[in-house]
Amino acid sequence: MKLRKPVLCLLFVTVVSPIVLYTDRLCSFSSSSTRDEFNPDFPTFTVGGDSRQLNLLPQETAAAQKEPVGIVYTDSVSKISSLTGVGEDSRKMRQLRQKLRSVELKSRELSENVVDQSDTENHIRQIADLVHEEKDGSILQKPEKGTDEDWTDFEKSTKRIISKQAIKEEQETGQKPAENHTKEIVTQKVRTRKNDDQMSMPNAQVRYLKDQLVRAKVYLSLAATRNNAHFVRELRQRMKEVQRALGDATKDSELPRNAYEKLKAMDQTLARGKHIQDDCAAMVKKLRAILHSTEEQLRVHRKQTMFLTQLTAKTLPKGLHCLPLRLSTEYYAVNYPRQHFVNHEKLDDPRLFHYALFSDNILAAAVVVNSTVFHAKDPSCHVFHIVTDRLNYAAMRMWFLANPPSNATIQVQNIEEFTWLNSSYSPVLKQLGSPSMLDYYFKTHRATPDSNLKFRNPKYLSILNHLRFYLPEIFPKLSKILFLDDDIVVQKDLSGLWSIDLKGNVNGAVETCGESFHRFDRYLNFSNPLISKNFDPHACGWAYGMNIFDLKEWKRQNITEVYHTWQKLNSDRQLWKLGTLPPGLITFWKRTYPLDRSWHVLGLGYNPNVNQKDIELAAVIHFNGNMKPWLEIGLPKYRNYWTKYIDYEQVYLRECNINP
Repeated sequence: MKLRKPVLCLLFVTVVSPIVLYTDRLCSFSSSSTRDEFNPDFPTFTVGGDSRQLNLLPQETAAAQKEPVGIVYTDSVSKISSLTGVGEDSRKMRQLRQKLRSVELKSRELSENVVDQSDTENHIRQIADLVHEEKDGSILQKPEKGTDEDWTDFEKSTKRIISKQAIKEEQETGQKPAENHTKEIVTQKVRTRKNDDQMSMPNAQVRYLKDQLVRAKVYLSLAATRNNAHFVRELRQRMKEVQRALGDATKDSELPRNAYEKLKAMDQTLARGKHIQDDCAAMVKKLRAILHSTEEQLRVHRKQTMFLTQLTAKTLPKGLHCLPLRLSTEYYAVNYPRQHFVNHEKLDDPRLFHYALFSDNILAAAVVVNSTVFHAKDPSCHVFHIVTDRLNYAAMRMWFLANPPSNATIQVQNIEEFTWLNSSYSPVLKQLGSPSMLDYYFKTHRATPDSNLKFRNPKYLSILNHLRFYLPEIFPKLSKILFLDDDIVVQKDLSGLWSIDLKGNVNGAVETCGESFHRFDRYLNFSNPLISKNFDPHACGWAYGMNIFDLKEWKRQNITEVYHTWQKLNSDRQLWKLGTLPPGLITFWKRTYPLDRSWHVLGLGYNPNVNQKDIELAAVIHFNGNMKPWLEIGLPKYRNYWTKYIDYEQVYLRECNINP
């Protein structure tokens, strides 16, 4: 019994005690693990019952949350090592400790990288959010492609918001924050965007080089910089370099490779000049003088350009002078039977579509006829009455005899055959032959200078220009006729004009009120009582060039006598200057029916910006102005509308060297 008690005590100490001690340690380890369990809702925390977000970590949705990084703590290693007991193999314990330590180090490094990345992304996100928010919560919009002032305001606002955020962090942490690289990134992006916008300007480098030359000339003319011999010598050298680099270039792509180096060198020299010349008032005064001188030179050049344009419009190209001579020679060389046109019976048939064309330009008349016939639904129903002067009569007939326009009927008349048209009947014919009118054209050094040079054009001396006021006398058997100028091109069938009801009016025309200068006060002298009492200065004008005339109404209302009355009143040219539109506006006052604008589009002889869609939809396009398509000064973008109706392989055109 005595031996039994010690054995039981020893058994208790060696067996039961370790079991009790082991069970106690397991409980403590399990409870500790339960307390340190991962909280899946770690991005939020509660202060005073309010749930708030953690700003230093990137926020994720519950569905997108990733598994947390596992970290093995050192005290766990010590606890496990204490459980191994004294009798375990020391080598295995060392290997286990090394593995646990390596896992711990890797876990810590991974955790630090994740935190650093999250912190950086969070700071960038905060700055991006702050850039778009003002103090009152409004949005700060980035200019898309605005001016430099817009981008300057945007950059200043960005810097101001960043500085406010830095002050806020300093107040919260009590430490001055380090240099924020995010600020530099945002500023750099703003500057890069500004530079991109500046470089996207067309030919910016060429413009800048020209501006540098202007600034250099200003510095050379100022007293302070002119007295500095070294600076003047250097500046002149830079100017020569820039001028050589610039040359005749009009685009950046035409500049040499060293142009940018010359630009930078000139900038440095001009910067030194700015330090030498600090008198801003002198600089402003000199720039104003240069501006005034440039404006005066521009005025002189514009006047010269207008004069030369008018002179060119008066002249006849060599080929167009050769053509009537060649055709006239051919006409008188053919047999008499071949000198006559066919279909004479159609000339007075009122059921057909009749056109009146008064011109001395053979090629222009050919384009009008060819384009009209080309788009006509039934060319055999169209009759063209062409009236020309004595010099071009034979040539005009020969052209259409050699180039008959399909099945259409052609009549060519000589104005000399109208014996009824004389100075005793027509006041305008009497005025055109008066000494004062001849002196106005051929002795301009004695005449009073006229501000509008276009009235010097000799075409106003031609009675062909005034035949449009004698249509009933020329075509007494017709009821309706379409008048066409020789500088138009037809693009659609015009037979629909004869079915338009003019509602008792004599003239059907397209109004031109869309442009302010096409109103009555542009053409008539409203300072004269006769004009101011009878007409409205703001009344809408209309266009000659394509006009449908009701000859029955013309005769009934005695329109020709109205025209004669006003022409007699304007014998001294005090009511209007020369031309046919002013007397036409007066003669057909309240007798004009407005046609749809698509019938007649004007401006192709002076306006390079006519709407392309309007041109394509127009029935008739009009090259009114000085830039006629048969002249070298014609607008190239519109010339093809005219040239496509001419066969330049025609023998007479080749002989006279007439090319498109």
